[in-house]
Amino acid sequence: MTQSSDSKEHANGKEPLEDSNVEAPDSAPSATTDDIPAFGWSAYAERVNGRFAMLGLVSVLMIEVLSGQAFLHWAGFLR
Repeated sequence: MTQSSDSKEHANGKEPLEDSNVEAPDSAPSATTDDIPAFGWSAYAERVNGRFAMLGLVSVLMIEVLSGQAFLHWAGFLR
């Protein structure tokens, strides 16, 4: 099978990014943002970190409400 120079598809099936020789990354953008997931100090990483922090805070508050004790007492850090 031969490919013409006009073909937009590479041998691995990925399309090049806007007429460049760089191929599309393996990871797709998130469903909630157009940012591509990346490690390090990025807006995407900070957004995900903030969401996990909110889940943690809500979890601690729910433990305190349901147990009737402060989280540190419930977890055994304070006696």
